[in-house]
Amino acid sequence: MLRIACPYCGERDHVEFAYGGDATRRFPDLGDPDIDRWAEAVFIRDNPKGEHREFWQHQHGCRQWLYVVRDTVTHEVKSVVPAREVPALSAPDRAEAA
Repeated sequence: MLRIACPYCGERDHVEFAYGGDATRRFPDLGDPDIDRWAEAVFIRDNPKGEHREFWQHQHGCRQWLYVVRDTVTHEVKSVVPAREVPALSAPDRAEAA
């Protein structure tokens, strides 16, 4: 069973949490009208093997968003910190996206 050590509530079963997505994912600027860039950002996913960074929300506890480093093979949770303590990922430069 996957257990996540919430920094606010302590260790809990994963059923108390909701997966919030890939924490390394970069989204287009909110004003970007390119539907293909948005479709790729929202729907196309990698399926990494090994260490992965993810967002989880403790829905049935403190409701805080967490930044979790987890091994996708063993499900070992290597670290958990409040998401607000992780620097935000910026949108790709327009030149890079073109």
